[in-house]
Parts: sequence; structure tokens; C-alpha cells
Amino acid sequence: MQADSTVLLVGATEGTVRKAKDLGLRVLVLQHPQKLAEAPCELADVVRAVDYTDLTALETAARELWKTTGFTAVVSLTEPGLEGAGLLNDLFGLGGTGLEAARRFRDKLAMRRRLVAAGNGAATAAAAPLAKRRDLDEFADEHGYPFVIKPTNGTGSYGVSLVTGPEAADTAWHTVSALSGHPMARTTMPFSVDGFMMEEYVDGPQFSAESFSFDGRHVLIGITETQLAADSFAAFSHVMPTRLDDAAQAGVLDAVSRFLDAMELRDGPAHTEFRLGERGPVVIESHNRFGGGAINQLVRGAYGIDLETYALGWPFRLVPEISRPPRARGAAAVRFLVSGPGQVESITGVEDARAEPGVLAAQMWVKPGDTVRAVEDSWDRLGLVAAAAATGDMAVRRAEEVLRDTIRIQVRGEDGVVRPARIALPDRPQRHPAHGESAVAMATAD
Repeated sequence: MQADSTVLLVGATEGTVRKAKDLGLRVLVLQHPQKLAEAPCELADVVRAVDYTDLTALETAARELWKTTGFTAVVSLTEPGLEGAGLLNDLFGLGGTGLEAARRFRDKLAMRRRLVAAGNGAATAAAAPLAKRRDLDEFADEHGYPFVIKPTNGTGSYGVSLVTGPEAADTAWHTVSALSGHPMARTTMPFSVDGFMMEEYVDGPQFSAESFSFDGRHVLIGITETQLAADSFAAFSHVMPTRLDDAAQAGVLDAVSRFLDAMELRDGPAHTEFRLGERGPVVIESHNRFGGGAINQLVRGAYGIDLETYALGWPFRLVPEISRPPRARGAAAVRFLVSGPGQVESITGVEDARAEPGVLAAQMWVKPGDTVRAVEDSWDRLGLVAAAAATGDMAVRRAEEVLRDTIRIQVRGEDGVVRPARIALPDRPQRHPAHGESAVAMATAD
């Protein structure tokens, strides 16, 4: 049995369900038990609690819904649900992105191997599995320092570090030993770290490409400029649209299209992080969903396109196909709050912030009583404000104003002193290459 206007969501938020209902869809939700209390999805027509990271349990629950209710499309916009959605697409012959492709996006080492095997010209970085201490030395002998170690299945820069020289290898191996096989602490993801990999470090400014695929045709919606923390890979700032010139943007479109072709993405959003190195755009990692950190709100603010609505509506052709990269109608930016180690005492001003002119989103990820720590990865950020304005610089200033003047998170430090959380300061302002200029030279020039 199938229902022509029924979507099955593998994991969902209240907002996702609301947008699906606004499109006129009947909504079935398979919600992770850990998420059911915070997102009961009461607007959905059917909700079932199932650990959708257990693909056997997911298949059982989906087959029951297929028999009793039917559905036309399966959509997941949460990292833990992407493989499950791919599995169900395959099982029920629904088209779209299947399990193998979804796994390539989740497994960063498999992604690297796929790019090499595809041989379609997509630029990639050297990579190798990290299973033994001596693997670090052997990778350094072949590719030099610095290089990156990361979980093969991580997200939000969890467990990612830079090995700067031989003296850092022992520390890196300690990190690997401590995290491998254990749940991803402090995250909202019901994952364990499956393994680690080593990856060539690409020097250059960091960006992400926000795209949407229509039956295998990839459209670049926008390019986000990202700035990182000075001493970690945590993202501290996002701004769009990019200030890259037309030639550089055309190069990004070509590189991202080659990458997504190699990954066999068929439909839906993708968030592809890349650096502009001396070889041009080099993909760092990608996800077959829209980006976190309020990037969908930035796309909506800068381009007037809601990628979440598109992901829900496109399988039913309820949204128009986008033929070419859209022109920006403004700019948008997000800035984050961080603190030193301690315990959250109070949070005020969030609702007031949401009502401020130009604010696209105000999100807090902590609550009073939570223990927080100094930033090691993106999961250590406390919250954000995303804002829209006429230019990127104006949007950054607006987001910072609201964080500084309206929202207050008080944290009692380990020394007993209560201090306000502070705006996260990126490593340094990012300059962008003129046409023909080396991005590496640009990134290292002051």
C-alpha cells in the first residue's frame, strides 16, 4: 500500500513536522527514544519510538507502517537518520539516495576512497586508516607534517586534532585510544566512535557549499564563509554570501558537482565543507543534509530559500526545481557564545533576542545546571544568534550586538567566580583571493 502524499521522517523536530504539514503532507515519524521527550512531534499523524541507528529495528518499524499506512517518500535531516533513510529508499524502491551513498557521506575514509576510485577529477586529500601508533609516523614519512586525525564517523569537529610534528604524535595517539569505541560524549548524536583516520592538512581558508540535488543534477545554492577557533577546528563564524569572485565560485560549483557525482547523491540537500588550497577547492567532508549551526537560516536569510522545505517538498514535486545558482538578496551571519569551564547558572534574553529586528534564529544548547568546558570542538559552543542584513559585515555586527546586549548566559567558573559567556572570536579575519591569486599565499599573508 502507498499513500501519495505521505512522508516518513526518520528523526524529526517539531519544526520539520510543521513544515511538512504546511506542504499538505501526511506525516509519519520514527523518532529516537532519546529524542522523544524534547521533540514528541505532536503534529505528526503517526509517531513511533525506535532506535533508528539500529537498522534491523528501523526496518521492522518501517515495514509495519508500509503495511498499515503506506508512504511515498522517506526523508531524514538528522545525521543519525541518514543511513536509515537510505536503507528504506532501497527496500521500498522509492528512488533517491540509497544506503551505500549515505554510508559514504558518514564514513570519511570511505568518502576519500570513493573519490580516488571515481577518477572524475574531484580534488581530494591523501588519507589512511589509523589503527596503530606507528601509523602516525608512517603517514608523516609519506605526507609530512602537519596532518589531521579525525574519527571516521564524527561530526561537529568532535575528536579532530592537528598533528604538528613528531612531538605531537604521542598526544594524538592518546586521544585516539581514549575515544575509539566509546560514545561521542557531549553530543546530541547517539553514536560511538568507530575508528580514526589520518588526513593530509589542506592550508587555506575554509568554506562550505550549500547545494540541492534534483534527480542527480546539483545546484549550488550558496557558499558559506567559515572561520574557525584559533586552537581547534570548532566553527566560530559563518557568513553568506561569499565574497569570492565569479571565477572562484565557478570553480567551486565544478568541484562540488564532481564530488557529489562521485558520491552518487541523487536528491536533496548537501553541506560540503572545503578549503581553497593551492590545488583549488579540496573537499574536507560532506553531509547529505543541510548544515548545522543555523546554516539553513542563513540560506533563507540571504537567498530566500528554505532547504528544509525543499527536502520535504521535492520528493512530491511540491516545490519548483531550481535551475541555476540563485542571486543573493541580502546577507546573513551567525556568531556563537562560548565560555571557560564551569557550570551554567542562568540564561536570560533568548525570547527577546528572537524578537529583535533582523534576527533569523537564537538557539541555546545549554540550560542552568549544565557543566560546560573550554572549547575543544563545536559541541562545546553554548548557543548562537543568526542575523540578516544588507551586507555580510553588517550581519556579523547585528548578530554580535544581539549576543552582547540581549542574551546573557552566566557561568560559575571552577574558581567560583560567575562570569558571562562571551562571543566566540575566530582565529583571524579571512581575506579572499583575487582572481588568479593563490589561496594558500592569501591565507598565510598578513
